[in-house]
Amino acid sequence: MKVLVTGAAGFIGFHTAIAFLARGDEVIGLDNVNDYYEVSLKEARLARLTDRPGFGFARLDLTDREAVAALFTRERFDRVIHLAAQAGVRYSLKNPYAYIDANLGGFITVLEGCRHTAVQHLVYASSSSVYGANTIAPFSVHHNVDHPLSLYAATKKANELLAHTYSHLYRLPTTGLRFFTVYGPWGRPDMALFLFTRAILAGEPIDVFNHGDMERDFTYIDDIVAGVVGVADRIPEPNAAWSGKHPDPATSSAPYRLYNIGNNHPERLTRLIEVLEHALGMTAKRNLLPMQPGDVRATAADVDDLARDFGFRPTTPIEVGVLRFVDWYRQYYGR
Repeated sequence: MKVLVTGAAGFIGFHTAIAFLARGDEVIGLDNVNDYYEVSLKEARLARLTDRPGFGFARLDLTDREAVAALFTRERFDRVIHLAAQAGVRYSLKNPYAYIDANLGGFITVLEGCRHTAVQHLVYASSSSVYGANTIAPFSVHHNVDHPLSLYAATKKANELLAHTYSHLYRLPTTGLRFFTVYGPWGRPDMALFLFTRAILAGEPIDVFNHGDMERDFTYIDDIVAGVVGVADRIPEPNAAWSGKHPDPATSSAPYRLYNIGNNHPERLTRLIEVLEHALGMTAKRNLLPMQPGDVRATAADVDDLARDFGFRPTTPIEVGVLRFVDWYRQYYGR
């Protein structure tokens, strides 16, 4: 297949592009390589991709409608994996317009490109943050998610609504994946594991929010990518049993699906820190802080639908995943 991976210089996009290339697909990566975090890390990921046969790269901003439309028209993609977004819950408190431009404006550009070039299947990144004020755990795609707690979460929920509209109006097959706290080698520097590792090695205290009373469904990158590739291969069809009298948020009378993709095994933040300390052979100095605006205390993924439809089962415990991240970090940064 010919596959477009947006956000190819990003963490999940980089690993996803490698997976498609490894099985012989042609991949076009798209990224604007912005400076939300260190550009050198993004360029290093791209360097690893451009060395591989079958990879092409378009340095584009998704808000450039004409350039993106021209790319879609020229390449005629079979699948589109949309992973580009302005990430980060806390940053959305400081720079809200970045989320409107990238996550809403960029997504509509992708939808239009798919619509006008008859893309067979659009798979896009949503987020566990859409569950917001929900407290029933584990979180299920069949639950209502109308109470986001951050602008980032609101834009991801809006993406799901926009996708459904295009699936309904234009019969564009779309699948949204709600990612749960992804980590691993080549990860994002604004994520907790990366921040903790950097601080501990520098002898600096780590910021532990809500005094450590947090739980996350930490999910290793290889498990995430296996799910993304598997989902991309199966084009969703309308659910014949769907009813507007009792609407199921995860399916539709249109070719539309939503899935959680997570480890299905939440861990306390303090446990992650203990595992990291063991991997580094160092003890962390902890700066205990209150909960940050927009954060939630716990996340837990119900992945039964993904397991039923795709045989998805995460296989990487945090003891293994954290050690792999630390090994990569030490090698990449020479520490």
